[in-house]
Amino acid sequence: MSARTCPACFGAALTEFYAVDRVPASSCLMLDDETAALAFPAGELRIAACADCGFVTNTAFDPALTRYSDAYEESQACSARFRDYAAELTASWVDRYDLVGKTVVELGCGKGEFLTGLIRAGVGYGIGVDPAVRLDRIDPAILHRTSWVTGLFPDDFETIEADAVVCRHTLEHIGPVGAWLRSVRAAIGPRTDTVVLFELPDVLRVLREGAFWDVYYEHCSYFSPGSLEGLFRRSGFEPIELRRTYDDQYLVIEARPVAGTWPMVGAVEPAAPGDRDEVLAAARQFVSQVERSRTQWRERVRKVAEDGGRVVLWGASSKAVGFLATLGDDARHVAAAVDINPHKQNRYLAGTGHRVVGPVELIDIAPELVIAMNPAYTEEIARDLETMRIPTALEAL
Repeated sequence: MSARTCPACFGAALTEFYAVDRVPASSCLMLDDETAALAFPAGELRIAACADCGFVTNTAFDPALTRYSDAYEESQACSARFRDYAAELTASWVDRYDLVGKTVVELGCGKGEFLTGLIRAGVGYGIGVDPAVRLDRIDPAILHRTSWVTGLFPDDFETIEADAVVCRHTLEHIGPVGAWLRSVRAAIGPRTDTVVLFELPDVLRVLREGAFWDVYYEHCSYFSPGSLEGLFRRSGFEPIELRRTYDDQYLVIEARPVAGTWPMVGAVEPAAPGDRDEVLAAARQFVSQVERSRTQWRERVRKVAEDGGRVVLWGASSKAVGFLATLGDDARHVAAAVDINPHKQNRYLAGTGHRVVGPVELIDIAPELVIAMNPAYTEEIARDLETMRIPTALEAL
């Protein structure tokens, strides 16, 4: 398949609309020293939209540049706000799809927090698949009700025998999404009662907001509701429900396999338009939106620095790496990135080499401005700053 062929609908109507020449090839891999972080491999962004189905992809993505290992620290579970959301989602899925006592496979399970949460909510047995699994971080009390595959689907886990397949914030990391989702359908086999539960970012929000911090190398595939639903239908699944969650940042799709043998030979159906026109219109405005937003933030951090103040980012995540990479020279005005996840602290962000600090270090840093990388956490951050008696401006992306 050529780089100009849509990985979702296999059409030949990709049009590039946004480019960045150098971005870190990983945004959640924590580095142990600044030198290694600064020398981390870089890739290109060549973001294109499909005029047939509305799917958005990085045509310059090279999977050989990405690294997924136990040093990959994607967990959001240290946030009470996120834990509450995850608990609500697990409870709803267990209840809605009668998963009490059943078996669930999670593809791209990360450190396993969500899968263990499903078990606490009533799931009988969980199988997690991810190269970043850390068994030492799994609750020993439920370890006997789990098994873990330190690898990738389908290379290291070929057959899915389960009542539910969960896949959260993984599909956007996969380049050949059409072929990959068909492999999920094929691995399920003749069962049509297995529920398939996916969650991933909504590209329409990213495009409309000019959220350049949400476009980074590891995310090579971007979906709108329409392109996601179309992909599932073409891959042998019947969507049950598709909705936005988490302050409209995420898409959740729930589906079941349709009868038949998948992947079917020659099963390349024309893409339905869905919300394609909305995506294409937002893509046309994206660069100008990015320029306005980037200029605003460059001027903001530069002004604080010129006045002798310090700027820190709260959230040493993919958004922080994307934000710093796109700020260019003005990234030097950011003193550090703060994160409540202890596994990130005293380590360094790929590309710019910013050190990750714990919240308590802000007492000594005394920032004039804290930039929240995700507005969903603004209230939580504000409470922490108040508790530590740190007088600072707090603004969100």
